[in-house]
Amino acid sequence: MMISDFRKSLIELDKIVYFDQNDFLREKTTDSPKLKQYILAAEELLKYANGYNEKYFLMGTLGNLYRIYGEPQKAIDILQVCLGNAVDERNVSREIVSLIRLGEAYKYNNDPQNALILFNRAVELCKEGVQIYLDFVLQHKGKIFLEMDRISEAKECFKEALRLRKQKGNLELMESTQLALDFLENLKN
Repeated sequence: MMISDFRKSLIELDKIVYFDQNDFLREKTTDSPKLKQYILAAEELLKYANGYNEKYFLMGTLGNLYRIYGEPQKAIDILQVCLGNAVDERNVSREIVSLIRLGEAYKYNNDPQNALILFNRAVELCKEGVQIYLDFVLQHKGKIFLEMDRISEAKECFKEALRLRKQKGNLELMESTQLALDFLENLKN
């Protein structure tokens, strides 16, 4: 398989990955064997990856896939390398994305404190100049607050994320944040 084919195939993940309403909207899979096939394909492609961009893409993807697959420590190991590489390259956009992904992996590894530290760092970097990811960081930060039973802080994050997403005009992102706000309201009731 070529990396371009693998990238295209990732669209199919929407069919087997969902947000679990019974587990704080964590991403889960309906088809673990299929998800494992994606992991194996990405690992194989990584062996022959050409250049920083391909390696970053594959490692970031692997980190996410391992997290969803239920192996957050493997995700953490991979995503720490991604973060280190982004910092070494002085690529702030990739650093923010890596912080978000790594924060999620820590959350799935039942380490909310480290997750929150990473999300806070990502917020700082966004406010220093890479605003495009701020809504994503706030969405994930809100979800960790939700899991920590810090409901008012979660709501504030989700409200700000929704405001930013309305500015972007991305309906799919707005729906995702509205789902989080609805989930939060159902928890309160």
